[in-house]
Amino acid sequence: MKLMTVALLLLSYHIYAQREKDYIDSIQVFRDHYVSEHEVVKGADQKFIEFFPIDPSYKIKAKFERIANGSWFQMNTTGKAKHTYRKYGKLRFSVLGKSLSLFVYQSQSLMNNQEYHNYLFIPFTDATSGVDSYGGGRYLDYTIEDIKKNTLELDFNKAYNPYCAYAGGYNCPIPPKENDLAEPIRAGEKNFGHKTH
Repeated sequence: MKLMTVALLLLSYHIYAQREKDYIDSIQVFRDHYVSEHEVVKGADQKFIEFFPIDPSYKIKAKFERIANGSWFQMNTTGKAKHTYRKYGKLRFSVLGKSLSLFVYQSQSLMNNQEYHNYLFIPFTDATSGVDSYGGGRYLDYTIEDIKKNTLELDFNKAYNPYCAYAGGYNCPIPPKENDLAEPIRAGEKNFGHKTH
């Protein structure tokens, strides 16, 4: 009986380890594609796109609460333009034992675009913003279909910088204060060209 228990534990560990490896590999593929297809950073400068180490603990099941008939508002940007969004829902989750929340936004203009009509936007800042990561915050993209049974798989390893992190002249949405996380999110993209020693 003890041998069977040990065998089952070893099998479970092997399956878990394989899933974690598969996940890490998938994020690396995601990053490689992100860098190679980047619309702003080209050529030799792409080597300055840096990321936090891939950490599976930043892939989180977040509880989604729908906000019905959220009011439209003008989200500030880094330029003169403003973009119209509404709160689509709220996410509640834990990171390294800390309870946090983020609002999920829906773009008014993209709702009229057949390709992006179901697009959801999560801009955020955190305790790394302006230190290890871009001071203007980072973004996560999802679709309505990604929400299943009032749950969204929030993956901070896919957090990316707005174009303004690399060059001027863009109207990048500024994360609302309500999406400022007090805890550090050491996952996803770091400062452009930022080096740690």
